[in-house]
Amino acid sequence: MEIIKNSLALVGVVCISGMFIFAMQKSPNDKAPSDYQIGKEDPIVNNYNVYALEMPDNLNFAGEPVPIENPDIYERMDRELLVNTYWQSNGLLMFKRAQKYFPIIEPILERNGVPDDFKYLAVIESGLVQTAKSPAGASGVWQIMKATGRENGLEVNANVDERYNIEKATEVACDYLKKAKESLGSWTKAAAAYNAGNYGVARRLKEQGVNGYYDLLLGEETGRYVFRIVALKEILSNPSKYGFNFNKSHLYKEVPTYKVEVDTAVTDFAQFAKRFGINYKILKLHNPWLREPHLNNKSRKSYLIEIPKEGFYNTQP
Repeated sequence: MEIIKNSLALVGVVCISGMFIFAMQKSPNDKAPSDYQIGKEDPIVNNYNVYALEMPDNLNFAGEPVPIENPDIYERMDRELLVNTYWQSNGLLMFKRAQKYFPIIEPILERNGVPDDFKYLAVIESGLVQTAKSPAGASGVWQIMKATGRENGLEVNANVDERYNIEKATEVACDYLKKAKESLGSWTKAAAAYNAGNYGVARRLKEQGVNGYYDLLLGEETGRYVFRIVALKEILSNPSKYGFNFNKSHLYKEVPTYKVEVDTAVTDFAQFAKRFGINYKILKLHNPWLREPHLNNKSRKSYLIEIPKEGFYNTQP
């Protein structure tokens, strides 16, 4: 079973950068600009520095070491650290969003016995964008395919798509990862299977006669997949080391909510929202799994709709 397809297009949003570039222009012999005649091309010396990164000690994923003493593994890890360091804007966005969404994801991972490091898998899959959707149709923070969502108990249709429910989607991801770990024998291979599928990883291990992810010759996407996760973990865990400067006030905040149970159809979510002092846009921001302006609910299923607590949004009259 393959839970992720064509996620490479989304991985770009998780590239993270540090402020290691210093550029300066100066005139030869320390002459001031006024020493040169107007209209003539001034001789300029560019001092433009891009710094290599030291390879961190004891890199691991879920407690399983990354064998950087192997020159191939060293180069591949170095590549991901560099690529995921030198893109400042997206880097800061990941720090900002992590502050908002990690508190939702972390306790679900812990409750399911899945290592905390897997929260970085969600980062590389979607950039922690709840409404992310790949060209292949993988959707939500965990980029779950439609068939996989349904197979794992999520409601997926034009009216309700629970792949966009971050809590329910995280539960599904946990179930998949635990089964992959049991089948393949390690969390590292389980992470790779999230991208390539259990069968895909198992088949390549058998074909190549090896046991570990780091010994496999894989395609571009899956071959870089775990290295990207480890790079994200290293950089997001050490912001100052990689040159990121921000205050806590700069990070996005999780808005407190409460849940309202609905077991009937809702004909107009705009009117429904007004009952709770919010508008339709805010209702959808907190419930992206509600895909239409109404809820069909012919089966009278019980849904929990999140409503932000009073005072966190100022709506216009």
